[in-house]
Amino acid sequence: MHALLPYTRVVLFTTVLASLYGCSHSNSDKDANTVNALTENAATITVANVANFDNDIDDYTFTTINAQSRIVADESNNKRLAVVYSPQSVTSSVDIEFKQPLNWQNFNEYHLAIDVHNTGTESIQLYLGITNNNAQNSTQPWSTSNRSINVAAGESATYFAVLDGSFSDTYPGLRESPKPWQTQEDMFIWRYGHKEMSFNKITKISLFTRGNLTPKSVSVDNIRLRKNPEYNASYLANLVDEFGQNDQLDYPIKVDSLAELQTMAKQELAELGEGDLMDDRSRFGGWKDGPRLEASGYFRTAKVQGQWWMVDPEGYLFFSHGLANVRMANLFTLTGVDFKDPDARYVDPNETTPEDSIGIVNMSDKIRNSRYVSSSMRRDMFNWLPEYDHPLADHYSYRRKVHMGPMKSGETYSFYRANVERRYGETASQSYLKQWQDVTLNRMRSWGFTSMGNWVDPAFYPNQRVPYFANGWIIGDFATISSGMDIWAPLPDPFDPEFVRRAQITIDVIADEIQGSPWCAGIFIDNEKSWGLREGTIAQRYGAVINVLAKQLEASPAKGAFIKHLQQKYGQISALNVAWQTQFDTWQQLQQNVELTHYSTQAENDFSQLLELLSNEYFRVVHDTLAKTLPDHLYMGVRMASWGMPKETVTAAVKYSDVLSFNIYQEGVQPFAWEFLKEIDLPTIIGEFHIGATSDTGVFHPGLVQAANQDDRAQMYTEYMQSVASHPNMVGAHWFQYVDSPITGRAFDGENYNVGFVSVTDIPYQPMVDAAKAFNRSIYPKRFSKKIGQ
Repeated sequence: MHALLPYTRVVLFTTVLASLYGCSHSNSDKDANTVNALTENAATITVANVANFDNDIDDYTFTTINAQSRIVADESNNKRLAVVYSPQSVTSSVDIEFKQPLNWQNFNEYHLAIDVHNTGTESIQLYLGITNNNAQNSTQPWSTSNRSINVAAGESATYFAVLDGSFSDTYPGLRESPKPWQTQEDMFIWRYGHKEMSFNKITKISLFTRGNLTPKSVSVDNIRLRKNPEYNASYLANLVDEFGQNDQLDYPIKVDSLAELQTMAKQELAELGEGDLMDDRSRFGGWKDGPRLEASGYFRTAKVQGQWWMVDPEGYLFFSHGLANVRMANLFTLTGVDFKDPDARYVDPNETTPEDSIGIVNMSDKIRNSRYVSSSMRRDMFNWLPEYDHPLADHYSYRRKVHMGPMKSGETYSFYRANVERRYGETASQSYLKQWQDVTLNRMRSWGFTSMGNWVDPAFYPNQRVPYFANGWIIGDFATISSGMDIWAPLPDPFDPEFVRRAQITIDVIADEIQGSPWCAGIFIDNEKSWGLREGTIAQRYGAVINVLAKQLEASPAKGAFIKHLQQKYGQISALNVAWQTQFDTWQQLQQNVELTHYSTQAENDFSQLLELLSNEYFRVVHDTLAKTLPDHLYMGVRMASWGMPKETVTAAVKYSDVLSFNIYQEGVQPFAWEFLKEIDLPTIIGEFHIGATSDTGVFHPGLVQAANQDDRAQMYTEYMQSVASHPNMVGAHWFQYVDSPITGRAFDGENYNVGFVSVTDIPYQPMVDAAKAFNRSIYPKRFSKKIGQ
């Protein structure tokens, strides 16, 4: 069990320290050195030693944050940096800070290599951060780039991160590319920060963890720069076979023929049967063996014996656990082809579905006649794509706008859809889609899931076998606000009447789709809005407010609301000047572009109030529209991400949401980090989490949380869910997503993650299925008796 009590955590942390720093560590070092010698690429040349902890220890200092570190030596006096990472903080790190900044600018085509030994009993997702001092840039004095790797329990190996060269400069529309040269070493996965930063004043290298549930320990050595070996000339070519799989690697569930695919499908169908519910489930998936509360006919929430629960329409306690994104809409990948005809990119201003969620977009013959290769790099990735007259050509579509990548728009293809047709055949027009829906529902019930999560294909809405959550996006031509953290898009300006109008249109569409069904457990509106950071600089926390102040009044309805608030608070402009240490002559001057160069303490406090005002208006508009149009269904909130959940926005969400929702991509719900939920005392759900691996999947990117392999992935999934179920506020969690991303990246943003319960060929990952069944089989009695993990 990983949801340990604080005292137990401390004891375990001390035990790990003792084992790491004891005599047994020298044997681990010997093993590590042996493995490193074996895996070092003979053609790799070291061009600079960065830190080897033997004779250069005076060149740097160590700073630990929520971690412990020391230099240890083996019997031959070979020294390593040993670190124990604490689970009692979101981030646990050791910084190697250089007394004289390092300059790597004169090197070309190089990578950073590091020897790592996992001295613990669990895998570790180890982050590598590099910080560069941009002293001459007043707006961005520091740059950081961050990557991560998973090191299996007990593993010793060399890992590398490409920092310079054509590999770093090439972006083919994949979140991560295959390794550019032949090697047994694993490559760090790019995470976040400045990908194209300078390496001329390196001040520190950080080795850290994020969101651990238990202590993790490693020893590291021999951090060095190496020259990139000769690239495989076509490392980005011929990646994908006719089934959308990695054509260059073998792995356990890879399909070699159509006959094999169909045989595996028939075998699974026979085992699934009709997808019977687990024995203790009510018709709606609630706990029929537990206490029965008042039946309202719809899903609601209740607090029972100190724990929050959802309650199903028949009054049974309900814990919502299932798979999100059960749809095919974003399983398309760009083919490298586009069309010159501008009609291909026409967007109806009345659309209510954003670009990344639109399914099949059929192109006319007129448009297809303007076909051309827009990106030969992407086109060359595929060993097979059907001609337009091929039976599987109906799985082509189009993206009129792409969020990131080498193409701004383009033709797409879904290998997953094609494989579903291959598996089940087509006895009538698109009959395979109906069979896919039936199989999916049978899987959900057989695997023990109580619901499906957000982003379910509306084709599932009429089903009366598995509860679901409806969703909608408020999109349109309304004013927007940049927070400076616009991961997906700027914030909507909720004071704009057009936003209010579009909110009503979106929710009317949802109402028409769900038809008042009691099987709709709740409704999510929007997703991961960029409100700002919970902690950080004033600009990081209150960028949205600063952006509004910098606008002209006529361009920003929110600015009018801000000025009104400030006038009511201060009365005279002179009072505002005293508080903000500014020199405005009149309130009218505030209506112009205002760019502050200094933020007083009172200005910061006002920014907090203004952000809450902005957040309140957003949630009020959505809540009131839902309450008027769909009064019987729960408002599940906006699924806030860690980079978009400032306390002011959470406060506003609490006022208007029936259930709070957060997307938490860590190893689990760390008790201390989410203690504030107990004070709020509102039911909460995890809208997204996932864990992936690359070692046995053929996929190039593991997703946001990385495991060592499929067995480790299943274990980490179980531990995550145990941490959720142990929290008294949590009423469920939804895994993102049902199907792996395309290996060549989903069309909108290049995600190519191993995060599915099933592969691109629709074959389940059996360790994940087994883990889900085991957890779901006992979730209700264990959570009710507070014996999760036992």
